Amino acid sequence: MTDSPSRSAWYWVPSLYFSQGIPYVMVMTLSVVMYKRLGVSNTDIAFYTSWLNLPWVIKPLWSPLVDITHTKRGWVVAMQFLVALTLALAAATVRGAEFFRWSLCLFWIMAFASATHDIAADGFYMLSLSPHEQAWWVGLRSTFYRMAMIVGSGLLVVLAGVLESRHGLPPLEVSVSVRAVLPGGTNGTPAEIKFAATTGSQRIMAWPSALSIARSELSADAAKVVMDSANQWNAAHGFLPVAAVSKDENQSGPLIEGFKHFFDPVGRIWDRAVVQPLRQFLTTRFPKQLEARTPTAGNVGVIYLALSEPPASGKSIVVDLAAKATGLQFIGLAKSDKGFALKAGGRLVFNGTNWNQPAMAVIQIDPRVKDDAAAVFQITSGNLPLAWSITLFVVAALFLAFSCWHSLMLPRPRNDGPVVTHHNLAGEFMATLASFFQKPGIILALAFMLLYRFDEAQLGKVISPFLLDSRDAGGLGLATSQLGLVYGTFGILALTGGGLLGGFLAAKHGLKRMLPYMIAAMYLPKLVFVALAFTQPENMLVTGGAIAVEQFGYGFGFTAFMLYLLYFADGPHKTAHYALCTGFMALGMMIPGMWSGWLVDLVGYQHFFVWVICSAVPGVILASQLRVDPQFGKRSSSGPNRN
Repeated sequence: MTDSPSRSAWYWVPSLYFSQGIPYVMVMTLSVVMYKRLGVSNTDIAFYTSWLNLPWVIKPLWSPLVDITHTKRGWVVAMQFLVALTLALAAATVRGAEFFRWSLCLFWIMAFASATHDIAADGFYMLSLSPHEQAWWVGLRSTFYRMAMIVGSGLLVVLAGVLESRHGLPPLEVSVSVRAVLPGGTNGTPAEIKFAATTGSQRIMAWPSALSIARSELSADAAKVVMDSANQWNAAHGFLPVAAVSKDENQSGPLIEGFKHFFDPVGRIWDRAVVQPLRQFLTTRFPKQLEARTPTAGNVGVIYLALSEPPASGKSIVVDLAAKATGLQFIGLAKSDKGFALKAGGRLVFNGTNWNQPAMAVIQIDPRVKDDAAAVFQITSGNLPLAWSITLFVVAALFLAFSCWHSLMLPRPRNDGPVVTHHNLAGEFMATLASFFQKPGIILALAFMLLYRFDEAQLGKVISPFLLDSRDAGGLGLATSQLGLVYGTFGILALTGGGLLGGFLAAKHGLKRMLPYMIAAMYLPKLVFVALAFTQPENMLVTGGAIAVEQFGYGFGFTAFMLYLLYFADGPHKTAHYALCTGFMALGMMIPGMWSGWLVDLVGYQHFFVWVICSAVPGVILASQLRVDPQFGKRSSSGPNRN
């Protein structure tokens, strides 16, 4: 079969990278939401779903197997079918008694299948497209990957929520508003609440039907007292799901405790020899100049819930309370937060003994809300296992469709086959790994992969806390909704635009010619964070514009990084070598991010952002030393280079 014309890439590149993003976001986001909705404790959710990320971290270890066995095209189609199969089986287990254990096992298999799919997809991308086409598509493929992240964390969660609400009692809405002056922050105690008698079908009752909260600050301790009282009342009267209260969330378990006892001696030595001297040096030379204040919090209000009639004998009804999403919020493209946060009572269980008792839900306003505001909270009930089972079946069907589509639409490059130079599999495996570390310029390349984003690895963990922290703590004091608008919306749009422009210009002029501009775009815009930290502007347009400029520059500069990985991985074992490159890339992001929060707590935001600028120096030096073919990424005068 001959290669398809260039435009055929539109038939498979978008769908290939969209399908690459969906399983990852399911593991990182959707599984957390699902387990939380199904009553799994926070301890179990955090511990077990974190392990699901492991296959993507260690995928370079088996990447040579993809390169030396079968075709990349075959691996892509087979892994998409395996993802579909495991999701369908997981959907079938969700409604069972042992759903957590079995669904985790199936998600684990899905994660390995997806990581293997990523290896094969990236290798197929390099085999099927010329260097010019790879440069042209590098921004677009990232865009479709981000679209998958939006769909996975937005639309699929919305679908599950809609399905939940369609299999329960009629939904109920409660309006919540914040006003300048009201008598007190809370509204009564559970013993004082008397619900009116009702007739007719079973329904959810709420008091008050419209909640008003005074726009004033409490001490953090006073706000915590209200939340703790609500949680204690709900637990004592059986309103909390059993899984959420049956385990001490501070209990690590034998596995974690074993690691802790093993590493404690090493940790103590490291702390005495490195951490404490470094802390002393930093706090002495770069002290934080912050005004001490008593911690404050936004005012709170309480909504009381009950049922009009008892559930059927031996049955229970799960009731959920959440801010109502509309418009773009409903489809997951915008945040629904408007300065109101649900602090207790988000998920309540009513049974035959507590159905007519008042359950407590606590709503807190953001202290940074300066004007009158209002929101609507929706109270729903439904068959949660059925809803999530259907959602997983939908994703399984989607991946079955992807597998069928790509079995027809993926081209068949002539050199897409096993790369074999040895007589046995073990020898081929080791030779593939060895050939990567024997590439010319490997030391410079590895240093570049690890350090090009050294500054970004630290900055990325701190941007959101900086924007949210109060001004007296050195931050900008944005509300959560403002953060979603400035960083989660405008920032993402700017990031995507920068990536697209970088790909188009690299395809037109070549990576070598564009490299100096991309390096400048990668590092110079980060100066906006130094300016923001020292000036702390109150104008949202200034803050939003600064974030957009930095994100656009990062998207533009990151294109150089991805194209260099493609360039360096080129060769007989490009699939395995590209996977190794992305593994070093992930390592370069993981390690610096570990200490960034510790560092900013010691020296403050101003000194931290100055350090971030200084930490860009190794990346600038290494990037300027790269040796790149001047023609890489440019269209050949004789036409596209077909492999």
